[in-house]
Amino acid sequence: MFKDKTILITGAASGLGRAWAEGFCADGATVIAADINGQRLAEVSAALHLTVDVSDAAQVKQMIADSVERTGRIDVLFNNAGLGFNKRLENSADGDFEQHVAVHLFAMVNAMRAVIPLMRAQNYGRIINTISRNAEYDAVGTSAYAAAKAAMWAASRVAAAELQGTNILINMLIPGPTRTAIWGKDMAHFQEPSATYPTAKMLASFANDGPSGKVYWNKAEYPMFREGN
Repeated sequence: MFKDKTILITGAASGLGRAWAEGFCADGATVIAADINGQRLAEVSAALHLTVDVSDAAQVKQMIADSVERTGRIDVLFNNAGLGFNKRLENSADGDFEQHVAVHLFAMVNAMRAVIPLMRAQNYGRIINTISRNAEYDAVGTSAYAAAKAAMWAASRVAAAELQGTNILINMLIPGPTRTAIWGKDMAHFQEPSATYPTAKMLASFANDGPSGKVYWNKAEYPMFREGN
C-alpha cells in the first residue's frame, strides 16, 4: 500500500511517532523520522533520520527541504512532536507556555506552510496532525497543552477548507490514553503506542476524494467540541 509513498513523521524517536515509523516501514513506505533527540532517533527504523527542534521555524523549514532533497517528495506528513505540560498556570515560568505552544501549534503551522506548496506541485498530499481530547476539558495543570491542541484543531480545519478542490487532505488524530514519555510513569492502564497505528494508517491512505478537516480516534470520526462530549 505504501511502497511508493514517502512519509515524514515528527516526534519519531519514541512513543507514537516511533510506533508509526516502524509500522509504515513494515508496510513498505519510505519513512523520514524527525526528532530533537538524535541519539534515540538513530534507533528507529527509517530511510532517513533528521535531528530537528520543531519549535524553531527555520529548522522546520529546513526539515521539509532536506526531506525533499533526499527522497524527491513528501506524500504524507505527520505533525506529531509534543511534550507534556503539568503545572498550574500561576506556577509556570516565563516562556513555559510559549515554548509549549511553539512545539505543538507553531511547529505544525510552519511544517504545513512549507509542505503544502510541494504537495500542490505533486498533486498529492496527506497531512495528519496529532491532537487531544484534552483540548475540550479543564484538567488542572494542562493549560498550555489544552490551548495548543485546541488551536491545532482550529488551524487544521481552516487549512483543510482552504485546500478544497486539491488532492491534499488535512485530518487530525486523537491517540487516546497512550503509554508515552510525556505523561510520566503512572501509565500501566494506558494502551501501547502501537495500538494507534491502524488509525494513523487509515488517515495516511485516504483516497483522493476522502474526508478532510476531520478528527479521528480509534478509526472513527470524533465529534470534537460538540455538545454532549
